[in-house]
Amino acid sequence: MLSALLARRRPGYSLEAPFYLSEDIFEADMEHIFRRHWIFAGVAPQVPEPGDYITVEVGADSVLIVRDDDMNLRAFHNVCRHRGSRLCQDHQGSLGNIVCPYHQWTYDLEGKLIHADHMGEAFLREQHGLKKVHLRNLEGLIFICLADEPPADFEEAAARMRPYLAPHRLDDCKVAAQIDIIEEGNWKLTLENNRECYHCMSNHPELTISIYEQGFGYQPGPQNAEGLAQFEHAVNESRARWEAMGLPSARIEELDTRVSGFRVQRLPLDRAGQSQTLNAEVACKKLLGNFEDKALGGLSVWTQPNSWHHFMSDHVVSFSTIPLSAGRTLVRTTWCVHRDAVEGVDYTVDNLTAVWNATNAQDRRLVEAAQSGVASSAYEPGPYSPYAEALVEAFCSWYVDRMRAGTTAAR
Repeated sequence: MLSALLARRRPGYSLEAPFYLSEDIFEADMEHIFRRHWIFAGVAPQVPEPGDYITVEVGADSVLIVRDDDMNLRAFHNVCRHRGSRLCQDHQGSLGNIVCPYHQWTYDLEGKLIHADHMGEAFLREQHGLKKVHLRNLEGLIFICLADEPPADFEEAAARMRPYLAPHRLDDCKVAAQIDIIEEGNWKLTLENNRECYHCMSNHPELTISIYEQGFGYQPGPQNAEGLAQFEHAVNESRARWEAMGLPSARIEELDTRVSGFRVQRLPLDRAGQSQTLNAEVACKKLLGNFEDKALGGLSVWTQPNSWHHFMSDHVVSFSTIPLSAGRTLVRTTWCVHRDAVEGVDYTVDNLTAVWNATNAQDRRLVEAAQSGVASSAYEPGPYSPYAEALVEAFCSWYVDRMRAGTTAAR
């Protein structure tokens, strides 16, 4: 069924219903996308000190990400090499060594087995270290890959993104808030909804205080000539200023042209032009990195298959999408501020998170309405706007190409 659906996919149109409803296709998504590609797992400030860890669930696989004594980030399968018990049950914590709760097998922070009672003299501890997972720290964004041989083009993509990300110094930040929500919808509907702003003006009053909808796809015409002229003036003026400060802003569009798809662009913000807040002013008085100018716009970063991020002068907000089943998706949102910022003095969590808490709730309703709609017998793939939904088409094209490659390789 999957091969036939992939073969008849019509470019420029939404996917057929089974892509959003079928548990068999969901399992294929996990096998060919989430277990083979680089996925966004979290931010480095979640594990700031040696022994700090997070766990990330990718289908049946649990991944343990830990910072070792030399401040390196490492990733392992969260599975004891004795009889397979899960090692760390919590999403986040801190430990001295990694100790299995079942029989107390103990591993150091580099994954080496250092203690195992009652195993006899012939037992070789060095052959029973934790199984490693590929990890890359891209200027504070943590990516993991479960494949034996991950896509090699990630390094080139990272090199092109790094100049955009580096000035914000995410590694020098701390987590101010993290909120998980469950959307009762397929993960692809979550990503499709994120990849367009066609719906923003009518659904996101808080978000559109600070963002120009023109920055994410629009059809030029008499109906929006005035707003478009204002936007283009803001872009040209801001880019000249940012480039003089050493902040790249030009769009790099690689969402569907490479295996490790990504998109990056710095755009001006509306109103005060400082941050994605309810008044468009900074949420945190302590700016990131060496920034002195509050109005640095919003650096938007998308990576296939499961993340998007907004970097501003005062904070960073990152989103991770983790599929749970054909009809359930975890969306994890993380807000980071400068590590020296003081809550209640430099920022408040309520103000920092207000825009995206509201926007996430609105997006959840939209995704769940779409999930209900594609389950109807009346549903058939509909046409994407070539202006406002070009990035949705880019996501779907990337997905279909990766699934075709995966199913072909599996034959």
